[in-house]
Amino acid sequence: MTTVLPPATGAWREGADVGRRQFLPIPPLALEAGGELPGVTLAYETWGSPAHPAVLVLHALTGDAHVTGPAGPGHPTAGWWDTLIGPGRPLDTERYFVVAPNIVGGCQGSTGPASRAPDGRTWGSRFPLVTARDSVRAEVNLADALGVASWALVVGGSMGGMRALEWAASEPSRVERLMLLASPAITSADQIGWAAPQIAAIRADPGWHGGDYHDLPPGSGPHQGLGVARRIAHLSYRSGFELATRFGRAPQSGEDPFHGGRYAVESYLDHHAAKLVRRFDAASYVRLTELMNAHDVGRGRGGVGAALGRVTARTTVVGISSDRLYPLAQQEELAAGIPGARLQVIESPYGHDGFLIESDAVGRLAAELLA
Repeated sequence: MTTVLPPATGAWREGADVGRRQFLPIPPLALEAGGELPGVTLAYETWGSPAHPAVLVLHALTGDAHVTGPAGPGHPTAGWWDTLIGPGRPLDTERYFVVAPNIVGGCQGSTGPASRAPDGRTWGSRFPLVTARDSVRAEVNLADALGVASWALVVGGSMGGMRALEWAASEPSRVERLMLLASPAITSADQIGWAAPQIAAIRADPGWHGGDYHDLPPGSGPHQGLGVARRIAHLSYRSGFELATRFGRAPQSGEDPFHGGRYAVESYLDHHAAKLVRRFDAASYVRLTELMNAHDVGRGRGGVGAALGRVTARTTVVGISSDRLYPLAQQEELAAGIPGARLQVIESPYGHDGFLIESDAVGRLAAELLA
């Protein structure tokens, strides 16, 4: 059987099938780290009628704007919150206009390291740090272009929750309701520590080429490093209880760990690594991980307490009982600091990924908040 080599990057590239993507060019983006990012395009998807109240859905690290819908041309995977959006679903597209952008710095249509810069060359290593606050400034342009004066709901989990919080703190008059899932007010040393070996693995890969690998042929690129990063991350996304219950110490079928074979849990991690390298970009992974490391809603606002006090949205904060990456104490801090916020805990064995897997519970909470 012939092995199909992965492309140098799993990013969507200009000239490929656009799928359901729409595109909005925006003015040069001023950056918190200094300078500006020119030639910015936001990719996004929408569902429902613009005449209805608008809902903004913000994706996590390796998500994108394709929140719902099948895999197909232009979309390597099906929607990541498929059960939440559509007629009769919690985000009912017969009642709401649902909008989902791909973050600046991402790799599924919005400007990022795999995109062409204004000089015609791939951004690559030249792509700057874009923070969660910068991403909100970009998305304000999208809201304006779509005629959205205020969002009936802004919702996001993990990195998406960081962005949703920044929306509510930066543009309080434009966020009526807010739903934060499995995310913090500020990224902790522990979370930066989880991220450090992931970034190091990618940069240590000989295929990294300093971040300038995007135009190399298939089989090139930092696939091994990105795969290692995904394995590390995935361990933090799931709980030890789930892994023990699901895999225990069982060997992978047909393999013997005493003679070079794998345990079943190793095969599971290998599978997720192999999937990611074909649909994501390593440089986007690095930059977006750095975005999460930089997350601090209190920066320049007098601290976390003062920043949370700026939020005027009716807020539900959702934590996952078994989340070891963004533990419940961080959601408790959000709920305590945001005026009138309600804390809801989803009991789940799935760890951090519970905010994606427990879609029925998330849907009920979203529907309650919108009621």
